[in-house]
Amino acid sequence: MSWPSRVLLVGLALVLAACSFESDGGLEAGAGEPAPEFSLELLDGGGRVSLAELRGQTVILDFWATWCPPCEFQVPELNALYEAHRELGDIRLFGVSVDTDGPEVIGAWVAEKQVRYPILLGDEDLARRFGALGFPTLIVIGPDGKVVSRHMGLVETGDIEASLEKIATAS
Repeated sequence: MSWPSRVLLVGLALVLAACSFESDGGLEAGAGEPAPEFSLELLDGGGRVSLAELRGQTVILDFWATWCPPCEFQVPELNALYEAHRELGDIRLFGVSVDTDGPEVIGAWVAEKQVRYPILLGDEDLARRFGALGFPTLIVIGPDGKVVSRHMGLVETGDIEASLEKIATAS
């Protein structure tokens, strides 16, 4: 492997490590704690969404950023999950952008990556309150408002479905 190729690989690894951190607890990390309250604007201008209004429903939040390469790879998995549950109405899935560049930049990224689920305009402070140490971070919140799971890094649809199954069997 040539020297420039090695430098490129090391640089890519550093970028990926900077915005994607795999928790030791995987999808079960953070289970049982109350989810922090929030009220956020929808990217499409369709109003605000608050966690209090979603009580009684299973909520999935994916904290992400346009500058985070692994976040791009999470989109197809979340699109598939969103489409699988959309008509069932059994979960509410939201992407939560932590970008500070404004809705125009976020909207362009969402269009380019063909994101089909709703996007909320958040910030890194909210992500930290949810325990996100890197991006993407996926949070599953049960109907009781408690965190069922927290996963930092890429997650597959099957792993999320397993977490959702635990909610279904517990109720």
